[in-house]
Amino acid sequence: MPLSRISLGFLGLFFTAGAILLIFLVILGGARNTIPLNEIYFLEADTSNIPGAPAISRWTFWSLCSVAPDGKSICGTSHPDHPFDPPNPNNFNTTINVPHQFIGTNHYFLTSRFMFPFILIGLFFAVCSLFTGFLAMCTRIGSYVSSLLAWLALTFQTIMTCLMTAVYVQGRNAFSSNGQVSKLGVKAFAFMWTATACLFLSCILYCLGGVVGRKDPGYSGRKQRRRGFFSSARSNSVRSQKKEREAGTQYA
Repeated sequence: MPLSRISLGFLGLFFTAGAILLIFLVILGGARNTIPLNEIYFLEADTSNIPGAPAISRWTFWSLCSVAPDGKSICGTSHPDHPFDPPNPNNFNTTINVPHQFIGTNHYFLTSRFMFPFILIGLFFAVCSLFTGFLAMCTRIGSYVSSLLAWLALTFQTIMTCLMTAVYVQGRNAFSSNGQVSKLGVKAFAFMWTATACLFLSCILYCLGGVVGRKDPGYSGRKQRRRGFFSSARSNSVRSQKKEREAGTQYA
């Protein structure tokens, strides 16, 4: 049984809402020391041999966090768009025992800082697509507008996710090559890539909702009925004018 515009629009809304929820969780990860926010981070590394650093460090959007005995993050003062750059004053402010890949380069600093604006822009378009998604269940134009907004959200979300993957995978490899055990944050990466997939599915579903409207038998029937009404009206008008002309000819 083919899907209707209502069901396609609802599925698009479902995947869009799921993507927004996952994006919010990653954005707020490390903002507060409460579950589940203190379980979401991008990278964890053993920094016990770096002066002034925690034994284990975790990087989030908001701060550099230490790790409690129960495995939860303990984050201090929050600052938005916290950079991932160990020698930086916002991180460890030293180069002692810091992997040489981080020294003398702005690559990690700039890449990690650009993640935050891209994820916010993508989130904005995703929220807009969520609101217009209600119209997608009713109108064809609503489906196309929602698809466009979801596509814009997907574009910025994909850029952000690729930046995140590149910079933190490189950071993990740098720590590992220096003999410091490190690992990626499974939740943050799983949430971001899942959100990207959800937005991709939303784009497709909203587009299909617009296309289905054109092939809907009910839509075609209504169009034919409207066409039939106007055709019969024109025919009646032509017949009426013909009779008037015939009547005028007889009287003449």
